[in-house]
Amino acid sequence: MKRRKLSNPLALAVMVLLSERPMHPYEIARVLRQRGKEHSIKINYGSLYTVVQNLEKHGFVTVADVQRQGNRPERTLYGLTDEGRVEMHDWLADVVAVPAQEYPAFEAGLSLIGALHPDEAVELLTERAAALEVQAAGLRGVLAKLGDELPRLFLLETDHKARMIEAQAGWIRDLLAEIAAGDLAGFDEWRSWHETGDIPEGWSQLEEQLLDTT
Repeated sequence: MKRRKLSNPLALAVMVLLSERPMHPYEIARVLRQRGKEHSIKINYGSLYTVVQNLEKHGFVTVADVQRQGNRPERTLYGLTDEGRVEMHDWLADVVAVPAQEYPAFEAGLSLIGALHPDEAVELLTERAAALEVQAAGLRGVLAKLGDELPRLFLLETDHKARMIEAQAGWIRDLLAEIAAGDLAGFDEWRSWHETGDIPEGWSQLEEQLLDTT
């Protein structure tokens, strides 16, 4: 994926909204809320002005109009420049098409889970699965509510997030069942290590084999 001048997804969201029509930052915040984007993009509404200023600095947005209504303060409306429209399209296309290498904290935790006692690991995984199921149920509730107000096109990311959470919870439940059935290869050695303090012989041999191949 191309390295871009800006990488904050909120900046991309701002450009997408400005591709529809010129808006004031307050209006951008309102539309993002109306469309439920806080469930998929980390939105700090107080930083929207800074995001817009950065986009303007890079030539992606420009002042489209200044509105004056009675005694109210001026409202500056921003719109996309031609360069901003190209950047928005190319950035969004990259995000949709190109799988990015990410490093989720949970995957890091799984890779290091052997440092926990297996009984504690089972307890923690059970706790996580339950929490994920609550999250998924909450998102399903949001989808049901917003589905009465918005076309499905505007809810794809929330549906995707709910399904990913449900998939992770299901994977953990399958893993816990595998452990309970005694089918997880390496589990006995894992428990032995924590109960005796001795590194299992098979693990030491595996390290030696890996060293021989490097």
